[in-house]
Amino acid sequence: MVNEDAKRLLKRHGLQVTAQRLAVLRAVSTHPHATADELADDVRGSIGSISRQAVYDTLGTLVGKGLARRIQPAGSPARYEDRVGDNHHHLVCRACGVMVDVDCAVGEAPCLTVEDDHGFAIDEAEVVYWGYCPGCRRRRAATNGTIENRED
Repeated sequence: MVNEDAKRLLKRHGLQVTAQRLAVLRAVSTHPHATADELADDVRGSIGSISRQAVYDTLGTLVGKGLARRIQPAGSPARYEDRVGDNHHHLVCRACGVMVDVDCAVGEAPCLTVEDDHGFAIDEAEVVYWGYCPGCRRRRAATNGTIENRED
């Protein structure tokens, strides 16, 4: 994300433009699905010293304003991305933890329809697909693991 675009985006959402917010927003844009610690390392590389808590606080603000999305698959630390507003889903490798985006499962958001909504106004469905990425499948097959080596 270009700095001027990021500044306009922050202002449009009523946020003060700070070096920390710009750096965190850029890091989220550059490293989708990164953890807060990974993002903090990136931000430190671009602006110098920043506390982990400042990164967490900034991420919370960005998520709260709808500028970032927090994803937390079971057994994984929270991860962040700037692809928001389209109700896409994720594939997660059980072996290496790599995460990739997949488009909405069926049609428009919320992508899935429940049989009984219990009176809820459902506006989003969060789906996480689990499996093994192609690289991990190849490695397991090479060592006589249980995952077959197929590229489909």
